[in-house]
Amino acid sequence: MTAPTPTTGQRIKELRRAAGMSQSDLATAMGRSESWVSQVERSVQPVERLSILQALADALGVSVRDVRPDAAPSPTDAADNAPEPVSNDLDGLRVALTGHPALASLFDRGPSSSVPTLAEFRALVDEAWEYAHASSFAALSDHLAKLLPAIEVAVRHAPAADRAELHSLRARTYQVAAASFTRQDQADAAWVAADRALQAAEMAGQPLEVVASLFRMAHAFMRQQHMDQAEQAAKSAVKVLDPRAEDPACPPEELSLLGAMNLVLAVINAREGNRTETHQHLSRAEEVATRLGEDRNDFDTEFGPTNVKIHAVSTAVELGDAGLALEIAAEVDANGLSAERQARFLLDVARAYAQRRHVGEATAALVDAETLAPEQIRDHHLAREIVRDLIQLSGRRVPNALRELADRCGVS
Repeated sequence: MTAPTPTTGQRIKELRRAAGMSQSDLATAMGRSESWVSQVERSVQPVERLSILQALADALGVSVRDVRPDAAPSPTDAADNAPEPVSNDLDGLRVALTGHPALASLFDRGPSSSVPTLAEFRALVDEAWEYAHASSFAALSDHLAKLLPAIEVAVRHAPAADRAELHSLRARTYQVAAASFTRQDQADAAWVAADRALQAAEMAGQPLEVVASLFRMAHAFMRQQHMDQAEQAAKSAVKVLDPRAEDPACPPEELSLLGAMNLVLAVINAREGNRTETHQHLSRAEEVATRLGEDRNDFDTEFGPTNVKIHAVSTAVELGDAGLALEIAAEVDANGLSAERQARFLLDVARAYAQRRHVGEATAALVDAETLAPEQIRDHHLAREIVRDLIQLSGRRVPNALRELADRCGVS
């Protein structure tokens, strides 16, 4: 029987291993994200253009023909002029974020095409958040790559009466970009997007949008392991919002942001092993959630009683209290939250089971999370770490479900 011909992705994986490189090493050499390399090796992200094949070959120290035997020998060949495949990463969005967002407008050049109305922009921004809550990153990248330049041009040429709302919509657009970059482990781009969101929110005259932008910035800093900066961003907001929350008439939107920022501080302290501070911030968030009395989604934070419990699970795992985490998790009904939040909750449940060396239960939680948000789980650094740990715990008897999940996540 003839052995099946290896795919381009499989060749790249073999060449990378032969060169003694990790996925992270190859990503750095390529100027790409680790998730992009993982998707290429799994043949999720097609590699058709000769320029990309050449860059891969150069990074691996081999010839283009080693990467893909049927590749054209010349950069001028038609392969290099082939249409770019649909991206499964946020690379298109990174490009849209690069440089000045509307340089031509500075030279008094008007829009080159028709500009959406305010109502259309509102719908487009809401659609972006729907993609983000569903962890549909490929669709989100394509959507925002068009939306961001359009709204940046529009705000510079719109009537004065429309500009405040356009700035507010611009802030929300950059916030969704920041949130998605953070979830895809691209914290540098997340910080840029969050900073632009903050500026747009201030220009809109919307202080609560400024706080929401700080919320995204804090998450970007956490992903970069800059805990001091993340803590500063969250604490600065809490310092302002806490006294305002003493007013019985404090709007629920403000309470949601106050609670969300306390959850950020709980996670920061849990990662640093500060149990007392972790529980203090969780308790404060729980007080706020009880006062709200319902799960809300103000500023797309999904704050409410359920999210507080989910963070109680997450912080317990961070502190190594797997038993407590699983006890709390058993009481959580996350069905009312987004697919992204439900998948993230199941990821923490899997971490807790892994800490207790329960391979089957941890694998089941990961598979359930993948069903809800496949793009999120297959490329999430924590999911990969858990899969690696579970494989190691399994020894020579790796369960089929775990082996198949490892293949989908690009884990050896």
